[in-house]
Amino acid sequence: MKKKKVQKTNAVRQLEKEKISYHVHEYPWNEEHLDAKTAAKKVGMPLEKIYKTLVTVGDKTGVMIACIPAENELNLKALAKGSGNKKVEMLSMKDLETITGYIRGGCSPIGMKKNFPTYVATKAEMMESIVVSAGKRGMQVELSPADLLRVTNAVYADILDN
Repeated sequence: MKKKKVQKTNAVRQLEKEKISYHVHEYPWNEEHLDAKTAAKKVGMPLEKIYKTLVTVGDKTGVMIACIPAENELNLKALAKGSGNKKVEMLSMKDLETITGYIRGGCSPIGMKKNFPTYVATKAEMMESIVVSAGKRGMQVELSPADLLRVTNAVYADILDN
């Protein structure tokens, strides 16, 4: 049986360049359901394994990336404290593609236009693998949290609302 060819997004290209093991999950998507919770259902994964990519702006550091479980909310104050900022806010949706190279619903922490400071929720440390966007709507990539940290130069941080 012939293996289906994986579309090469920036995220997939970067993983291959770094020789990082990954598995792609693809699913049908629509404009009304671009959230990570829908992705979890579509790829048949437990929700706690799906991580969403949030793009923020710190008053001192500028653009930063937060990867958190789909079931959780980002604690902006905790991210500010952990990143050396006084204040952090979400990046305006209109600026997302210009700054990251990705669109809403397809924003991956891997393979952005620039290497931004990246923070992964400490919950990921206990997971064997997590799933993040592969850089395209309807496409997710599964990899070990350690490999995600390595490819994005990320650090673990306590950034979740309880």
